[in-house]
Amino acid sequence: MIKIKYFKEITFVYAIFISLFHFYINVFGGISDLWFNSAHFALLASLGFLTYEAIRNDNEHKEEVSLANIIFAVLSLVTFFYMAFFEESLYAEANGEMRVSDIIVASMTIGLAIEMVRKSTGYIIPAIITFCIAYLLFLGQYFEGVFAFGGMTPERFLYRMFYTSEGMFGSIATISSTYVFMFILFAAFLLKSGAGDFIVDLAKGVTSKYTGGTGHVAVFSSALMGTISGSAVANTVSTGSITIPMMKKSGFKPTFAAAVETAASTGGQIMPPIMGAGAFIMAQMTHIPFVTIISVSVLPAILYFASISFYIHIHAKEHNIKGEAENVDIKAILREGAHFLIPLVTLVGLLIYGFSPTYSAGISIVAIIAASYLTKTKRMGLKQILEALALGAQNMVVTGVLLVAVGIIVGVINITGVGITFSQLIIEWSNNSLLVALILVALASLILGMGLPVTASYVVLSVLCAPALVGLMLSPEMAALVNAGIEMPEVAMYLLAAHLIIFWLSQDSNLTPPVCLAAFAAAAIAKTPPMKTGFMSWKVGKGMYIVPLLFAFTPLVTGTLFEKLEVFVFGLFGILAFAIAMEGFWDKKTNIVERVIFALASLMLLSPDTMIGYETVFEIVQNNHIIGTILFILAMLYHKITYKVQKKELHATAT
Repeated sequence: MIKIKYFKEITFVYAIFISLFHFYINVFGGISDLWFNSAHFALLASLGFLTYEAIRNDNEHKEEVSLANIIFAVLSLVTFFYMAFFEESLYAEANGEMRVSDIIVASMTIGLAIEMVRKSTGYIIPAIITFCIAYLLFLGQYFEGVFAFGGMTPERFLYRMFYTSEGMFGSIATISSTYVFMFILFAAFLLKSGAGDFIVDLAKGVTSKYTGGTGHVAVFSSALMGTISGSAVANTVSTGSITIPMMKKSGFKPTFAAAVETAASTGGQIMPPIMGAGAFIMAQMTHIPFVTIISVSVLPAILYFASISFYIHIHAKEHNIKGEAENVDIKAILREGAHFLIPLVTLVGLLIYGFSPTYSAGISIVAIIAASYLTKTKRMGLKQILEALALGAQNMVVTGVLLVAVGIIVGVINITGVGITFSQLIIEWSNNSLLVALILVALASLILGMGLPVTASYVVLSVLCAPALVGLMLSPEMAALVNAGIEMPEVAMYLLAAHLIIFWLSQDSNLTPPVCLAAFAAAAIAKTPPMKTGFMSWKVGKGMYIVPLLFAFTPLVTGTLFEKLEVFVFGLFGILAFAIAMEGFWDKKTNIVERVIFALASLMLLSPDTMIGYETVFEIVQNNHIIGTILFILAMLYHKITYKVQKKELHATAT
């Protein structure tokens, strides 16, 4: 290890430079996408090699760095300078043929990306990348049947990975260097301005008085934090450090408290307007405007958070956990933190008006600084601004390098045609059943989630599975028109529904054992067994599997506003009925008949039927939603009546 004087200060200034560089290029422009993406990788990888081990070890040995990491950091910067100085000469002098120096630098860049990903995420992603490269170069010829591939020369592979848009500096890297970086920087400014404290205080003021109040504080604060964070683990650590001790103190068991925070924080990645990196990738892959994606995601996100609140309410009633009695001055909290709404409103307003997400994020960052001066206690001075700039770059290191590296996997899938083959296999294995296809995608997501972070899992799955899901969701008539080459605007919404299904299912890597990063983070705070916490998180976060079914079988994404609202309203009651049937408790323990009726009501309320298209009262009464509502009301009335009878009997026995 080499000890460098002022190393902490040097890397702090370097991180600030990285953020300023990205801010300037994204807002004002100036260089080509290929150069910008290579600079994006070079800067983040060099910062990562210098600082990641120190950050991972909780800031220990901050002044020390190994010689190997210094060399790797310098070589990372070489990749950009080589691209900037020698790309044009490749076309002009070498006629597009790879030179020896091109081969060396391209190979070195791939190796550096793999090594940085190994440092930050472990061995599984590097192993997948290595397998993909080997499959493309020579392994494919040893496969038989649909997965056979003749191979590609190393020179051709390196050219397509390094110099073209289908490689590591292609569309996935563009999303990382533009949308993702700017929104992570936006989140860093919000957090440094004190928005995190405001969110927890507001959540406590709004929900703490209700049954199981501290659990609802965790849900509400995580939902609000999700609007600015987009990271499940960061959400868990930031809000969980406050809410988990609160829940334990109020009577929740530590494992349940950690599970609630895990499930709620996982929802942060599906909560508009940021939604992590996935929403930006979705916009790029589907060519659907980002504002459309976040607008259709609002109601599903509310359904998910409501499903967690239902579990909390039932659990609190069963264990007699009351709300907090203390009064919180919500008006005072809003007066002190209302200025945080200004940058969020600015962001959404600019997006709706038609500005690009990167420009909107840049202006919103300026709005954060300006809005902070509307208060006396939370003004952002030069120190806070510089810390926010540094934090944005530091938070982006792992995500940025990971997305560049995943570009290699996506490139191999596209070059070899594996994506089309895999989609055809899903259709074949599912026997044209959408439900079976969804189960297959969920299983694939679970397996990939054991080794890939959420964003990487979504990218790989969407390339492999989205075409199959779209084909199965389209009606035969619509599919025939599409196959005939007729363009239909409504097909885009089915494409969006397919991607949202995959995006939601990809979140299970945060809460589903054996690899559940957010659950592990919550378990560390709650001091509970990680695997036990993971299984409890999976139970509490069941909405992550229910809502994608609504994407597939109802017009929650593809329908009119009225149809979406109908699915949403009946879906709320359906998820409540499902929670009661699963937990077997409301005011008291439910008997087997009640649980069956609640389960049937849930099935009907979550079914695809809508009120549109019915002309007579008799037809409307036959609607599944109406039948489900009647079953739900009857089950609840029966439950209330038997509960009152039971209370009277207990009271009579006591007296």
